Amino acid sequence: MTPYSYDLAPETARPLGLIVLQSDETIEGDFRIMLHEDTPLQISRIASALEVSSDSLQQMEGGLTAAASLFPRPSQFASIGYGCTSASAQIGSAKIAGYIRNGTNAEHVTDPLSALVAACSSLGLKRIALLSPYVAQVSDRLRDALKDADIATPSLGSFNEAREENVVRIAGPSIYAAACDLAAQGAVDGIFLSCTNLRTLAIIPDIEAATGLPCLSSNQVLAWHMTTTAETTASIPGQLGRKIATSSF
Repeated sequence: MTPYSYDLAPETARPLGLIVLQSDETIEGDFRIMLHEDTPLQISRIASALEVSSDSLQQMEGGLTAAASLFPRPSQFASIGYGCTSASAQIGSAKIAGYIRNGTNAEHVTDPLSALVAACSSLGLKRIALLSPYVAQVSDRLRDALKDADIATPSLGSFNEAREENVVRIAGPSIYAAACDLAAQGAVDGIFLSCTNLRTLAIIPDIEAATGLPCLSSNQVLAWHMTTTAETTASIPGQLGRKIATSSF
């Protein structure tokens, strides 16, 4: 065997981390679209049920620290996101952050619910139309969590779908039509498309053009919040992304 010496490449920027549900087929692709090529991103997965219910969401609580501990060591993350909107409402953002920090090192921890609240604050939104794929019990818990954050949801619509393999295949035109209908139902100043497994990224500009309102989605706000707290940039669609382009950290 011939021994060789080697040089170490310089360290890159601190990575972002993303904890993805086992059943999620959408969020990783969306993040690759929004994040710049040179933004380091590490992925971990957490076991999740095929059907979304309050009980199945709560069960993920026990796996968060283990999922976070599977990130490469000794990474120091600029920001870690937990990729589940409905579980964030069910478990609670503060508890989620604590579990993740028990498993790895992160300066910031966020989730789609925390990110949505921050995005609404940034855009000055107080009354949003909420479109979810979930069954009523799960949708209502999310609605209550938003109410606790002083965000009203006077218009609520759902596809009432519990199975993840169907959620990921809800067609863009169906989402577009439902979002536009909800926006027309009442006095709202924005729209939120909930669920990291829902394919929403490409239709955000179309919904905004049709309604004249800011349109937010789970993956969009999560990527925005992670990159904002990490003081890096990303290609965020819609009015939220345009606000970034005209502001500084």
